[in-house]
Amino acid sequence: MRPESTNGTGGGGLAVPMDWLCAEYLADELLRTGGLVETGSLEYVAGRRTLALTIYLSDGAAPEDQLDEWLDRTSYDHPWQDWVRARLAERRAREGDGEPGVVLALETWRLLEETLLLAADLGALPAPPATGLVVDESAQAWLPSWQLGLPLGHLALHLY
Repeated sequence: MRPESTNGTGGGGLAVPMDWLCAEYLADELLRTGGLVETGSLEYVAGRRTLALTIYLSDGAAPEDQLDEWLDRTSYDHPWQDWVRARLAERRAREGDGEPGVVLALETWRLLEETLLLAADLGALPAPPATGLVVDESAQAWLPSWQLGLPLGHLALHLY
């Protein structure tokens, strides 16, 4: 999608499609109003990217109509990363690699996978977790940022 402006301000660069812009705006609003982490923090950025990608790839209607789907997609037991890969492949096949929304979604996914954050190693917890289990936060691991952004986005959606 190219900018419609011809007054010299549009340029020939990548235009941000409205569906991507709306997804990022909504993700930002959900996280800011949830007040779960400091805006501008790495965790906040990971949560915003994760939520924006989830919203964008859901091909949805109004947020009120899709809240349950987003909650399901971001839930702990849902294979979110597999869903993202499948939806990105569908979008690429349908719209092509050069479509600006696809380009932005692919770049966001790349950043979510390649950006590593040091966090408490929740994968080291015994399964199933015992009642009153205390997480040893000194046991840390480097995780792809989506693994932190996903539960943060899920909590923000619950607070919506």
